[in-house]
Amino acid sequence: MDSDNSQIITILAGASGLVGTELLKEMLEDGPITRIYALTRQPLPYFHTKLETIQNEQLQIHEWDEDKPSPRYGFICLGTTKQQAGSSAELKKIDYDLVCDVARTMKVIGVTHLSVVSSLGASSTSLSHYLRCKGNMEVTLSRMKFERLVFVRPGPLLGLRDKPRTGEALTQHALNVLSPVMLGSLRNLVPIEARKVALAMLFSLLEPSNQKISILNTVDILTLLHKYNYQ
Repeated sequence: MDSDNSQIITILAGASGLVGTELLKEMLEDGPITRIYALTRQPLPYFHTKLETIQNEQLQIHEWDEDKPSPRYGFICLGTTKQQAGSSAELKKIDYDLVCDVARTMKVIGVTHLSVVSSLGASSTSLSHYLRCKGNMEVTLSRMKFERLVFVRPGPLLGLRDKPRTGEALTQHALNVLSPVMLGSLRNLVPIEARKVALAMLFSLLEPSNQKISILNTVDILTLLHKYNYQ
């Protein structure tokens, strides 16, 4: 990780979600990170000397105090499902429109390195509306010319959600049963803990890299964590 930087300042959107919650916890415990801005709709149940909440219903930042240190590292953990959103159009407003708007906002206030939660199978040409939204989001963010951009594409996520997703839980159970015989690229379908995804977002963005854009599937996430001796 980039421990040579005396001040590591980050901003996180989606701190109340499954991955975002885990990521915020890790960043609060990470010594080299000196300040964390959390861009949220609602107040967070956390109080910490290096945490500052920026609350806005649309996750917008209308002005930035020039005396306030700007974040270099940004993390976006936003997403929904059609069932939660209510329609395909509403899903797009979050998984594409909102994520892209937040990324633009982060770039304006100084973010040069960005990590974003996407999805396994994300593609702008996918027949799935959900995966097409994720793929289009990746394409749009790739054109924003961040110095470093990481997309994490996990399979089914393990962890406690505020609002359980019944279909997701059933999928996780089935894949957990099949996981011993899932080899090669099928390993990307094995359910993965949200904390591991959060750690991979953090490590992949803070460590030095010559790659402008990286995509991490579940196998890549586990390989990266093994490098840092996380199981």
